Amino acid sequence: MTIVIPQPLTLEQFLKLPYIEDSPAWEFSQGTAIQKPMPGGKHSRLQSRLGGAINALNSPYEAFPELRCTFGGRSIVPDLVVLATHQIPVDSNGDVISTGINFAPAWMIEILSPEQGQMRVTRNILHSLRHGGQMGWLIDPDERVVLVYRPDCLPNELTDDAWLPCLPGVDLVLTVEQLFGWLKLS
Repeated sequence: MTIVIPQPLTLEQFLKLPYIEDSPAWEFSQGTAIQKPMPGGKHSRLQSRLGGAINALNSPYEAFPELRCTFGGRSIVPDLVVLATHQIPVDSNGDVISTGINFAPAWMIEILSPEQGQMRVTRNILHSLRHGGQMGWLIDPDERVVLVYRPDCLPNELTDDAWLPCLPGVDLVLTVEQLFGWLKLS
């Protein structure tokens, strides 16, 4: 089924569209709604394993896959966001709310799919950093490289046995090689 979206849109118009949470999710930037590509096996495995590894730690952070983040005029759905537990929005019963967040996540992780352009996800990471995010990872499974973004500095290109930096308080000990080792079945 082809969905036709009138362009340009306002953020408010976009957020009222009934299908933006369909899979794969829709994102909004600069008046345009764009559907994310369907993730493949490498993408899904890395997303699952990395989120699980972060959440298995005794840290003041929690990883959420595919959580809508609406801030600074954009509405994006990163592959993983890592939030400080005190920032996780809850309802009056103390249950995590399902509508996403309205601020930049502390740590945003994007995993490239083969048909996904690097520029769009890079721009989303930079947007997050400009609005209070502390770190972004761009993982490219085909190139086996991780670009690490932080505010006010050039990105670091990490490969092979380089240790992946995390937020303070997240004691994830992981090299790039170990990360991509999760792609093997054995």
